[in-house]
Order: sequence, then C-alpha cells, then structure tokens
Amino acid sequence: MQESIVFSDDEISLIYKRIGENVKKYRELKGMSQLQLSNAMGYSSVSLVSAAELCSDGKHFNLEHLYKIAKILDVEMCELIKN
Repeated sequence: MQESIVFSDDEISLIYKRIGENVKKYRELKGMSQLQLSNAMGYSSVSLVSAAELCSDGKHFNLEHLYKIAKILDVEMCELIKN
C-alpha cells in the first residue's frame, strides 16, 4: 500500500502563483490587457483575471479558465502550468 502524500498549503499556493504569473506573461506577449482577456473569456470585468494573476484573496484559475485562456492566447495549457 502506498504512503499518504501530504500537500502543504504553501505548496499549493506556489502552484497557483506560478500559473498566474504564466498567464500574465503569455497575455502580455500577445499584447492583451486583462480586460481584453476577460472579455474573450466571457466576463465583463477584469476582477477574475486580475485577482487570479496575482493569486490574491484566494482567487485562482480553474481548469475551464485555463482551457479558455490557452485557446485565446494560442498556447498549450501545459505552458500555463510549467515552472
């Protein structure tokens, strides 16, 4: 039987922070503002993108968000998760 693997809150926070940084990097490389990305995702304000890029207030992108962002920015989803 396999041992339990423990995931710390800090470890998970670092993953969300890395994803937010990658989204920002690719968004900026495409010359898109947070509002333009938000609108393309179907949102009328930047609140989700802004908070999730900074990983503030516990906000982060979910899989649906990452799928949409990858398609909009024309990058592979894995690029948004990589170190």
